[in-house]
Amino acid sequence: MSILKRPLVTEKVSALNEKGKYGFIVEITANKVEIKNAVEKMYGVNVERVNTLSMMGKLKVRSTKAGTLSGRRPNFKKAIVTLAEGEVIDFYGNV
Repeated sequence: MSILKRPLVTEKVSALNEKGKYGFIVEITANKVEIKNAVEKMYGVNVERVNTLSMMGKLKVRSTKAGTLSGRRPNFKKAIVTLAEGEVIDFYGNV
């Protein structure tokens, strides 16, 4: 089981990338120390700070012939990682 599931690639996080902050979707049970070690190991950078956010899954409602079906998307956790001065992560290097 990997701690880092995928990087966040949104407009808001892309604006933070210029300030040395990067976003990731992480395992919901992961703590800040595990996230820091996983990012340092995977990308070979020095992490200064990790901020985490636990996000509630969105409520989804769908109308069908049989009636209304309601459910919820799974909960997830975000991590905003601040790197040391001058360090960068290139997500598009292998594309």
